[in-house]
Amino acid sequence: MEIFDVAIVGGGPAGSSCAAFCARAGLRTVVLDREKFPREKVCGDCLNPSCWPVLEHLDLAQRVRDLSHSKLDLVEFVAIGGRKVIVDLPPGDNCELSVKRSLFDALLLKRAQELGAHVREETTVAKLICNHGPVARLALDAPQGRGYNNGWKIETASSENFSARILVGADGRNSTVARLCNLLPRPARERVALQAHIRLPRNFGRRIVLQFLPEGYSGQAPVNETELNLCLVGMPPTISRLRRWAERHFEITSAQPWRTITPLTRSPIPCAHENLFFIGDAARVVEPFTGEGIYYAMRSGELAAIAISKIMRGEDQQAALCEFTCACAEMYRGRLWINRLARMAVLWPRVGSFFVRAAQIQPAMLHLFTGKIVSGEL
Repeated sequence: MEIFDVAIVGGGPAGSSCAAFCARAGLRTVVLDREKFPREKVCGDCLNPSCWPVLEHLDLAQRVRDLSHSKLDLVEFVAIGGRKVIVDLPPGDNCELSVKRSLFDALLLKRAQELGAHVREETTVAKLICNHGPVARLALDAPQGRGYNNGWKIETASSENFSARILVGADGRNSTVARLCNLLPRPARERVALQAHIRLPRNFGRRIVLQFLPEGYSGQAPVNETELNLCLVGMPPTISRLRRWAERHFEITSAQPWRTITPLTRSPIPCAHENLFFIGDAARVVEPFTGEGIYYAMRSGELAAIAISKIMRGEDQQAALCEFTCACAEMYRGRLWINRLARMAVLWPRVGSFFVRAAQIQPAMLHLFTGKIVSGEL
């Protein structure tokens, strides 16, 4: 059995960022992911300007810009019926850009390895044991001063076992860590997402299109000079009609492969337990319409690494956990109203279309919405 200070389940932006910061702090860190990288992920592929400070902290900003990508100049909101409102995006090096997750996630995971993190791909977590007993006996429920130093035993489907003092769940909205710990909320399966990379239409331009349709909505953004990221979101009864709309509108065949994911949202999980952290979508799933998920993933990974480093240095454990919880709450503060508004708009596309039509009369509404998301403020 290999022994680590920190075991992180999930090698996406949250897990890789946390691993990179932990490894740089001198902690013996391992990342476990069931996939083989590079791999694609259902995502809009957009990095908003809030991501750049975290990428700078990882010395990755220029390397991200060197990936095949598209700089994005504007967001075009399209109502049912075709009415449009256009909002400009910030210019410059720290602009909004789109890049395939296969490229972006592989770069983050590679950076974690460069800084000393161990990576185990194609490794599925099968069982978690805490405090030398069933995983249900979380350190959160144990008396203070007990259980934490015992850490976690992690058993995998390949019978490779690991031991770590601290466990981090960074494995997405359907978190295996949360499920094994009996912490995963019951999902609301009200929507389904489909995503594909298709041929970039001629003269599409450097824009994001967020388009409301009677069956749901579509998000579109170029990811390089030849490919368009196309996302469709609808209810289970309407998603097939939405797919047929896309086939007609973009002249793609019914044989086009699509990636899919559900649920799109669920209730949040407390991000800090005694020796267990949740980050990224494993902690809180935000409305994908806003395109903020990658920022929240990387930033929460950085904040978790700060707290873990303090604990491993022997600083006050409860204070570090409290600071992490407060920092995560601050990260979302002032933004969750956008998430609630966007969720309402995409659950009821005709309501979203009403907002777009109203914004033709009063543009400040969508400018505020978009500006808050892409402000780049931490």
